[in-house]
Amino acid sequence: MAPGKKGIIERLNAGEVVIGDGGFVFALEKRGYVKAGPWTPEASVTHPEAVRQLHREFLRAGSNVMQTFTFYASDDKLENRGQNLRLSGVQINEAACDLAREVASEGDAMVAGGVCQTPSYLSCKSEIEVKAIFKKQLEVFMKKNVDFLIAEYFEHVEEAEWAVQVLKTSGKPVAASLCIGPEGDMHGVSPGECAVRLVKAGAQIVGVNCHFDPMTCVKTVKMMKEGVEKAGLKAHYMVQPLAYHTPDCNCQGFIDLPEFPFALEPRILTRWDMHTYARVAYKAGIRFIGGCCGFEPYHIRAIAEELSIERGIMPPASEKHGMWGAGLEMHTKPWVRARARRDYWEHLSPASGRPTCPSMSTPEGWGVTKGHADLLQHKEATSTQEMKHVLEMQKKAKSSA
Repeated sequence: MAPGKKGIIERLNAGEVVIGDGGFVFALEKRGYVKAGPWTPEASVTHPEAVRQLHREFLRAGSNVMQTFTFYASDDKLENRGQNLRLSGVQINEAACDLAREVASEGDAMVAGGVCQTPSYLSCKSEIEVKAIFKKQLEVFMKKNVDFLIAEYFEHVEEAEWAVQVLKTSGKPVAASLCIGPEGDMHGVSPGECAVRLVKAGAQIVGVNCHFDPMTCVKTVKMMKEGVEKAGLKAHYMVQPLAYHTPDCNCQGFIDLPEFPFALEPRILTRWDMHTYARVAYKAGIRFIGGCCGFEPYHIRAIAEELSIERGIMPPASEKHGMWGAGLEMHTKPWVRARARRDYWEHLSPASGRPTCPSMSTPEGWGVTKGHADLLQHKEATSTQEMKHVLEMQKKAKSSA
């Protein structure tokens, strides 16, 4: 930790609000630096300027955490289904750490090294084999001296436990975040039980990220908090949801929606929705509040503005944003100037502009998870036969919906 900067646990113990960053994978895919499908973070090596700039935008928006862009940066994922990047996980993880540290040093931010679920676990590899993958990433994070560690985006609590157990050996603070909703993980383990298991594994911060909208995620973290307290344990809590409305999702979350991943834009939360999210999360006792897929810097700025009194500071990006639309007082059109007030934006029901579209979709959940033959992964490219099989499965699922 840089001299004069407080660590994550020190901040949370003091009751401070820690604001996370947003969804790098989706944001950089839209900007042309990440390929949808593998979702791997080689841009940290191939286009460092893009990753650096996004870090800076989140920092300016109010983020206290620069997460290394290491999502899916394990070797088994980098080589999955025909991907041939000619880059190792070590190269990508090291570059990502350097970029995060460079930008964190420009403000009041910490660097968090992150690991996530692996193809090896889905393919039923052993605990020893899966833990070896996490250990390899941890070696880089220790070499680069990140400030704390996050095990995030786990659909199965068992794999998250393995990750936490590995990360805990570092002696650094560990946060664990599952991509689950109120129904629990993909094997039906409840949010409360998931949280208890993660705390017992060594996580000091527990919560959820991705797969569901903010209100669903806050509800899930409240269930985790209740479970931890009932077990007589203690933890801090985090939430980093989607920036998409997902009232129609099932246990698997937004990846089951037919719009995933290329037609989700109509579901995006407004900045004003983010004010509500930040306040609800804070009232629930959650103090590490950030975002995941779909979150852009203006969303994080809205969180920072909503909690500016509690934090005692406004983000630098608010220099270009009047609170509750105050800057519209300078607009040339009088009817737009009339919108420069909180009660207008707080009570607006935005239209989608899509008169022939439904408000909700039917998720495509096929009911498969770890242990199912359809989730076995391999290095070879997806074959024509495999594609024929999944198209037949899709047709069958739609006919039975």
